[in-house]
Amino acid sequence: MALATGPRPPPLLLPSKAINIPNPPSFDPHSRILISLKQCTHISQLKQIHALTLRSTSPYHPKTFFLYSQLLHFSSFLDFNYALQLFNQIQNPNSFMWNTLIRACANDVNNKDQAMRLYLEMLEQALVSPDKHTFPFVLKGCAYLFDVSEGIQVHAHALKHGFGSDVYVNNSLIHFYASCGFLDLAEKVFVKMPERSLVSWNVLLEGFVQFGKFNSALNLFREMRNTFDPDGYTLQSILTACAGLGAFSLGAWVHAYLLKKCDFNLSIDVFINNSLVDMYCKCGSLELAHQVFKRMPKRDLTSWNHMIRGFAMHGQAEAAIRCFDKMIRTERFRPNSITFTGVLSACNHKGMVSDGRLYFDMMVTDYKIKPALEHYGCLVDLLARAGFIDEALDLVSTMPMRPDAVIWRSLLDACSKKNSSVELSEELARQVVESEGDIGSGVYVLLSRVYASASRWDDVGSVRKLMTDKGVKKEPGCSSIEMDGVAHELFAGDTSHPQTKEIYQMLKVIDKKLESVGYSPDYSQAPMIDELNETKQHSLKLHSERLAIALGLLKLQPGMPIRILKNLRVCNDCHEVTKLISRVFNVEIIVRDRARFHHFKDGFCSCSDYW
Repeated sequence: MALATGPRPPPLLLPSKAINIPNPPSFDPHSRILISLKQCTHISQLKQIHALTLRSTSPYHPKTFFLYSQLLHFSSFLDFNYALQLFNQIQNPNSFMWNTLIRACANDVNNKDQAMRLYLEMLEQALVSPDKHTFPFVLKGCAYLFDVSEGIQVHAHALKHGFGSDVYVNNSLIHFYASCGFLDLAEKVFVKMPERSLVSWNVLLEGFVQFGKFNSALNLFREMRNTFDPDGYTLQSILTACAGLGAFSLGAWVHAYLLKKCDFNLSIDVFINNSLVDMYCKCGSLELAHQVFKRMPKRDLTSWNHMIRGFAMHGQAEAAIRCFDKMIRTERFRPNSITFTGVLSACNHKGMVSDGRLYFDMMVTDYKIKPALEHYGCLVDLLARAGFIDEALDLVSTMPMRPDAVIWRSLLDACSKKNSSVELSEELARQVVESEGDIGSGVYVLLSRVYASASRWDDVGSVRKLMTDKGVKKEPGCSSIEMDGVAHELFAGDTSHPQTKEIYQMLKVIDKKLESVGYSPDYSQAPMIDELNETKQHSLKLHSERLAIALGLLKLQPGMPIRILKNLRVCNDCHEVTKLISRVFNVEIIVRDRARFHHFKDGFCSCSDYW
């Protein structure tokens, strides 16, 4: 094997501290150069070593080829373009050299597409065959670029070359398919693997979590525990899944496992602790989230963002702003776009209009952050819900981007609550329809409330007929409650739960106690037609969160808070009923709905009836 004779390198500029080239008499030039390479930390040093190699070694010596493979290896970390030049000077590179350059492409954001090009060139030259190291590097590049067709071709090549059972290749295939959203194919590769490593489980877990398949992630985790103990990557994925599901008890178990079973360095890892803060915030335990946050030996910007957003979603706007002030004034962190989303959200949940305007201006003027759709959405919702609908509409008209359906819906929702003109509401509903490709039921429900508040029952009926004609069904309310590590899902009017009989008996007990304290139903958000009050009241009684509360009262130990996750916003009547239940039954109820948390205790809610 020989090295191509390339043009001599340009004159080298020596670094301020040139590399020390050892010269013991027993060492040949190849050994001395290899030792120098291990000390190399800068591209200018490597260029010196390359020049020395050209001067002091023969291209036909068998050790020179290995020496060039090491030069290529080190240069791939320091300067990709230099590594490419070096590679092009090597005649008949072996698989290690090809893999080195393909790996460098796969790890370089600006050259990911080159990984596939080099792989195809390797196949075209047909001098060496790809090995088990080649395919993971190529698949990594395909995953980053979401290049599904080429990734599938690489999968076929791996099978053709006999690597269908290789654990490393299969791990890369799982990562590739999961990254591209093909979770079924990722799981298919996983199931067919004759041998799995911990990485195999972690990669599929991460894929499930990335695409919101939280229940699948937890089921996989339970299966994994029969074979492997979780590591830091596992725990981080599971904490994210627990946050998504509101699975407090499992999240707390992970925290305890981390403290008792894992290495101390992992227990203080900033990424793990950030996941813990986020999990506790989203599972309704703001106090534990704050404890973890305060005890962190090191915090990054994400830590502060999680805590600010946690305070915001729990309605503690003042605490969120104090946290923000401490972050920028004491800790000297520079806020980013996510930080201001949290701060604006905090102002929105508390109706703090002046503060919302102030922080929006601060973001733009002081920190030169270009407002994104999320920031405009927060401010529009804040203004509209506080009654400043004209100002909110003016803001929407000056946005540099097209408003999405969420912004139009928030305006329509505010109009339905503030008794704005029917004509304005109809125009906003039209904007929602134009902005939203797949029309959900929300816009129809909101518009029907506007008509109902104006006693235009014919129009309410027309909305119902339009929904039927278009095949649009009202999104069913669904609430889940976690007990003993198991999530119980209940839909509005559900009769499928194994304990349905006991749940409905408990509802009757609740009704009697509510009547004894003077409860009167609020029909404003009952069904969309002008029904009899008895029918509406029956409908309200069967809302999913009431079924979940009844199950919690039946099964949870006295003194244990009832934690509920709901897919829709809590309606006015259920909000009032839950406040009464917390007082009458002396129980704390924590509800996470689509927008925020509600902490019910002693007849009051943390939102102060502003949601």
